[in-house]
Amino acid sequence: MSRINKNVILALLTLTSSAFLLFQLYYYKHYLSAKNGAGLSKSKGSRIGFDSIQWRAVKKFITLTSSQNVPVFLIDPLILELINKNFEQVKNTSHGAASECNFFCVPRDFTTFALQYHLWKNEEGWFRVAENMGFQCLKIESKDPRLDGIDSLSGTEIPLHYVCKLATHAIHLVVFYERSGNYLWHGPLRLKGHIDKKFVPFRKLQFGRYPGAFDRPELQQITVDGLEILIPKDPTHFLEEMPHSRFIECRYKEARAFFQQYLEDSTVEAMAFRKSAKELLQLAAKTLKELGVRFWLSSGTCLGWYRQCSIISYSKDVDIGIFIQDYKSNIISAFQDAGLPLKHKFGKVEDSLELSFQGKDDVKLDIFFFYEETDHMWNGGTQAKTGKKFKYLFPKFALCWTEFVDMKVRVPCETIEYIEANYGKTWKIPVKTWDWKRSPSNVQPNGVWPVSEWDEVIQLY
Repeated sequence: MSRINKNVILALLTLTSSAFLLFQLYYYKHYLSAKNGAGLSKSKGSRIGFDSIQWRAVKKFITLTSSQNVPVFLIDPLILELINKNFEQVKNTSHGAASECNFFCVPRDFTTFALQYHLWKNEEGWFRVAENMGFQCLKIESKDPRLDGIDSLSGTEIPLHYVCKLATHAIHLVVFYERSGNYLWHGPLRLKGHIDKKFVPFRKLQFGRYPGAFDRPELQQITVDGLEILIPKDPTHFLEEMPHSRFIECRYKEARAFFQQYLEDSTVEAMAFRKSAKELLQLAAKTLKELGVRFWLSSGTCLGWYRQCSIISYSKDVDIGIFIQDYKSNIISAFQDAGLPLKHKFGKVEDSLELSFQGKDDVKLDIFFFYEETDHMWNGGTQAKTGKKFKYLFPKFALCWTEFVDMKVRVPCETIEYIEANYGKTWKIPVKTWDWKRSPSNVQPNGVWPVSEWDEVIQLY
C-alpha cells in the first residue's frame, strides 16, 4: 500500500512541476513580453521580416544593378499595387529607416523589374557579376520585330527577358525597347528547346505571355523596405495599362509578298494621299487622347494595316471605330477646334451614329460607333437621299495595340475575323470599286429612318 502511495505522490509532484513550468512560460509570454518585448523588437538592430528570401533576393538584385549602373525600375503589379495604396507611408520613409518589411516580403515566386535596353551599357559584364553573386540566370532572346521590314536584317535576335533565381525566389527582368511611335515595347517570353522548363514556374510570370506596349513612364525614386528603387511616377496609370497592353506586329513578310504581286502605287498623287492620311490619323489620335476616348483602326484603314502595313492609296479616307459607351458629347466640338470641320452626322447616339470630318487635301475622317449585342457587335450606316438604314455585323472582339505609320494605335485583337466579316475571304485581293451599301460581306438592311427624324439623323454640312 505504501508503495502505491509513493507512486501516486511522485506523479502528483511531476504534474505540479509541469503546471508551474507552463504557468511561467505563459506569464513570460503574455506579461513580461508585452511589457518589454515591444520596445525590444523595435530597438536598434532588430528588423521584422528582413530575413525572408524574397527581400534578400531583391536586395541583392538592387545591389547588383546599382553597382553596374543599370537603371532598372519596378513593374511588379502586386508590389506596385501595395505601394500605391500606402504611398503616403512609403514617401515619408528614408533610406534604411524601415523597421518592418511590408512590401518585398510578401509571399510570391517572382519580383518583376524592367529596363530600357538602350540604357544598358554592359550587358555581358552584368550577367557575369550576377552569377558571381549567386544568381542563376536565364537569358531569353528572339528576333527583333523592328527589323522584319528589312530583308537583310530580318531575324536578328535581341534579349527580351532575364530570369535570375536566388534560392527559391526569382527576379524577372523585362527588357523594354523604344519604338518609333514614342512608346515602349517588350517581347513575348518563348522558351526554346534547350531551356529547362522547370527552372522556375514560368506560367506564373506576369509579363511575357504576349508582346506588350506601354506609354513611356516618367520614373521616381523611393525607398521601400529600406531599399532605394525606381518606380513609375504614375503607378496607377501603369497598372491600368497592364491588362490592355497586348501588342500585335504588322505582318511585314506578308506585306512584302503582297507588293510583289500588286505593285505599290508610287505616283505623286498616291504618295500625297498617304502623307495626308497619316497626318489626319495622327491628329485624330491626339484629339481623342485628350478626350480620353479609345479608338481603333477600322474598315479600309484596318485592312491596309493588316494586308500591306500601309495606307491603301485608293481608299480616299481614314476609318476608325469607337465603342458607343465611350462617346462624349463634346467630341464634335473637339475635332472642330482641332481644325477638322464636320462633314456629316448620321444617326443618333442610341442608334447607328456615324461622324465624318473634313481633313485637308479632300481626305476625310470617318468615325463609326459600335454597339454591342449579346453575341455580336455592329455599326450602322445611313443613306442620306432615302433615309435607309444599314447594319454591319462583326463577331465580338477585344482591342490590342500595334504600330502603324509611326504611331501606337489600337486594332481588333481578332483581326482576321474582323476583316473577313467586312471583306470576306477574298480580302487579300485589292478591290478599287466599293459600294458601302452592297459590297461588304456583313451588311444587312436595317429599316428606314422616319421622315419626322430626318432633321436629327441626317445632317450634311
